[in-house]
Amino acid sequence: MAKSNLLGYSTPASPKQRCKWAYAAIVAFLGPTGHAAAVAMKSNPASSTQSSRRRFLTQLTAISAAVPLARLTTGASAAEPKKKTGSTAPAPAAPWAGGPTVIHVFSKPLHWLSYAETAALAKEAGYGGIDYTVRVPQGHVLPEKVKEDLPRAIDAARAAGLKVEMMTTEITSVRDKHAETVLRTAAKLGVKYYRTGNFNYDPKLGVMGTLEKLKPALKELAALNQSLGLHGAIQNHAGPRIGGALWDLYELLRDIDPRGLGVQYDIRHALVEGAQSWPVTLRLLAPWIKCTDLKDFKWEQAPGKATIENVPIGEGVVPFDAYFKLVRELNLAGPMSVHLEYPPFERSPISNAEKRGQFPALMRKDLGALKGYMARQGIS
Repeated sequence: MAKSNLLGYSTPASPKQRCKWAYAAIVAFLGPTGHAAAVAMKSNPASSTQSSRRRFLTQLTAISAAVPLARLTTGASAAEPKKKTGSTAPAPAAPWAGGPTVIHVFSKPLHWLSYAETAALAKEAGYGGIDYTVRVPQGHVLPEKVKEDLPRAIDAARAAGLKVEMMTTEITSVRDKHAETVLRTAAKLGVKYYRTGNFNYDPKLGVMGTLEKLKPALKELAALNQSLGLHGAIQNHAGPRIGGALWDLYELLRDIDPRGLGVQYDIRHALVEGAQSWPVTLRLLAPWIKCTDLKDFKWEQAPGKATIENVPIGEGVVPFDAYFKLVRELNLAGPMSVHLEYPPFERSPISNAEKRGQFPALMRKDLGALKGYMARQGIS
């Protein structure tokens, strides 16, 4: 008489019948994979009527335990693609889509030189352009003399084979004195990008109140820029002024067309304020970034205090490899301005003759380090 087994199926009574049943069950579960195991059991059936159901269940349990493993092994073998022999070279990186980058030198530490001397020094050091200061402090071109002097400055640069795609100003509104004259003159001369002046928070208005108050004036400035084919850019300068936190620039610019106004991103200042979070704000501001600043720094520490010491590119804490990797990913093309803000370019009581002797080699060194970082990420 057949009895129900542990699986709920009807188990044949005799040993021979049980063996046939097990064979059929195993083959049904495993197909060809279970055939060998089942044959082994079938070829040595229990010959005695005293073979107990316990022995049968022990055999069945041992074989059935192999069912999931055999299925898994068989399925994995079937699904696993054949491995190719030999090494496969990594796919080449896509070409840099941003086009050639013109690396300018910021003229702030060179403002004591004539236009021709500045151009000759920049050319000697290997730069492709000059980012002229068109402002009062360290001004190479004074705003009130922009119509006469900016053409001379740009002619001197071009005579040396250099470009002037960008300039640095103090402009914060179209209503600033000389603002419209400066912008119209620059646009006629082929300048495409300019840095604005700085914006400060008004403690009486608070953070959001200050940003809201500035928005109408900035929209007006952006409209003028766009009509002239210019892009104005606010630098994210470290400290308590607007732009130091970076997220505030997004709040300020979120409703403004990036073609007219955006951010001149400075990785040195971004790292000072966001040592580990700078990639987040770089991604946030990416649509408004059309030009950038480059420099490096290190921290000088004392108990309860840390100060910033500007250093040559590659000798500080700015992670240029990680930075340019993200620049490439976000395709942040546009001209760059190298800021030389470490001694002897600043805070160094040396004569102009000594400056002339020391500056070229240091400028070349910064430029070489910068180009090395760019080349590693395939940025031209």
